Amino acid sequence: MKFFRLFIVSCFILLFFCVTVQARPPKPRVMVKIATLAPRGSEIMKNMEAMDREIRKKTGNEVGFKVFYGGVQGDENDVLRKMRMGQLNGGAFTGHGLGQLVPQVRVMELPYLFWNYDEVDYVRSHLYKEMEKLFDKKGYVVIGWDEVGFIYNFSKIPITSIKIARSQKWWMWEGDALSRAMFHEFGITPVELSFTDVMTSLSTRLVDSASITPYGAVAFRWYTRFNYISEYPTTNVVAATIVSKRIWKKISPKSQDIILKVAPAYFKQLSSLARRQNYESVAVLKKSGIKVVPFDEKSNELSFVFKAAKNAREKLVGELYSQKLLDQTLALLAEYRKAHPESHVIKIE
Repeated sequence: MKFFRLFIVSCFILLFFCVTVQARPPKPRVMVKIATLAPRGSEIMKNMEAMDREIRKKTGNEVGFKVFYGGVQGDENDVLRKMRMGQLNGGAFTGHGLGQLVPQVRVMELPYLFWNYDEVDYVRSHLYKEMEKLFDKKGYVVIGWDEVGFIYNFSKIPITSIKIARSQKWWMWEGDALSRAMFHEFGITPVELSFTDVMTSLSTRLVDSASITPYGAVAFRWYTRFNYISEYPTTNVVAATIVSKRIWKKISPKSQDIILKVAPAYFKQLSSLARRQNYESVAVLKKSGIKVVPFDEKSNELSFVFKAAKNAREKLVGELYSQKLLDQTLALLAEYRKAHPESHVIKIE
């Protein structure tokens, strides 16, 4: 009887093992390992997993994507380092990370330039192909473009003037040339930190002001350390997922084409998702007690901000991008606004 019971238990264990092995999808021939700061369990994660399933299916399981979420591989600077070492094959980056590889990409997110999403879409749609060629020359393939969204300033006290702004300890992403140029024009010396160090630094008051999207402030819980958000956006942050050609060359041409045909729809969804989440997050911020700081558009303060932004982007010619590329970007924006005189700024109300 004892032997019979052991036999039955063994059969159940064997059956469970077989079912488990069967349920686990077979490993693809080429596994592309990428990392992102996007939180685990987020809608972004679900979108990426859906893309991975479709790519595996349509490539006959030749290619799959393993994504490390929530900054577990470090911030974007860490991911780039691991890509160079071959520990990762790619990543989902904001303009900060993309700009480390192709500085010209930063022209698509110049501070105090874009007013709304329609302007962003129009200008960037005319620049993406040119940027993809630049990434190709550097040894990377752009799988898809999306965006983080409009950035707003968060602070512990209401910032209503440049004088008050200069009294704050501002976070700047370590090594960010575009941000450094802006802070220089504002007369502010920022605190350079990695993205993953910001929350701790807010708690210890190493920094007390930072810029991020409404959704980012909620997702990474930065909003729990702030009391105010600016009404006026500073910029709209571009994003893209790229992979190294070292892994790309291991994929058959047929599967490469499939990936580049499948991925854009998912990244378009990511942009739409980011916009919706940012909109919804404003309500969360207000409910938590964060107050909106209005800025008088007719004041000398805002005029100073626009002038500083203009000076910063002009001084970055030759460092990040060419005069020709800057002129092209500004011309595209002027072209859109001429055709759409109703274009206006997206403010936090």
